[in-house]
Amino acid sequence: MLPTERHRRISTAVERSGTISTEELAERLAVSAETVRRDLAQMERQGLLVRVRGGAATSAAVPGLSGEEAPFTERSASSPRAKTAIGRAAAELIRPGMTVVIDVGTTALQVARALPYEFRGTVVSPSLLVAAEISTRPHAEVLIPGGRLRSGDQVLSGALTVEFFTGLYADLAFLGSGGIDATAGVTDFHHEENATKRAILARAALCYVLADGDKYGRVAPHRVCGFADCAGLIADRAPDAALVEAVESAGGVVITA
Repeated sequence: MLPTERHRRISTAVERSGTISTEELAERLAVSAETVRRDLAQMERQGLLVRVRGGAATSAAVPGLSGEEAPFTERSASSPRAKTAIGRAAAELIRPGMTVVIDVGTTALQVARALPYEFRGTVVSPSLLVAAEISTRPHAEVLIPGGRLRSGDQVLSGALTVEFFTGLYADLAFLGSGGIDATAGVTDFHHEENATKRAILARAALCYVLADGDKYGRVAPHRVCGFADCAGLIADRAPDAALVEAVESAGGVVITA
């Protein structure tokens, strides 16, 4: 069956069901699950559907994925095990005495939660949620910038925030992301907050991007960086060959939790 015919049948199945699993599509089309995943990634880039964990859905069935980020509470409930695993893998890279930047978002918050209670060092974040979590570690120093507060995620951004991070030289940084794509690189939803991310990238000795597998092949509205600008990805499952090649050819690594 030609790809165009598969795509037509996939579109019909998604529209009729609202959501459908990769396995069901593979069975209907008599192809491998990997072939279906490649088709879904291509169709998502064309705006024909939205990939979700284990399958695909219409945009209407997935709040917040039509060019806007879903509310924090909804994102927190999505793929919690994957985000917890990513957080633990990231926290294992942190050593005592380091100055560490933890970015914003539900996955970044899991990095903070995975940091050992006895950690001694400095954690810097534009997220008040991350700062509050780290403040429960009695030996950790917590730094936050000034800036304008965005409710929900409790994120600080703006000129004051960028100025603060421009003057900060961190040993290690972890950035959240809205999408990871072999061609587009790392993208996110909030233009003003992307300026903060780029300031963090410019000063950190090492910077890893956090991304659960649902973000593979997804492109959010605003570009953050290319893969040459970061040390690599920390993810819950291995990306497809094209994304691995894009990361590794830029000198980065993919750490699978």
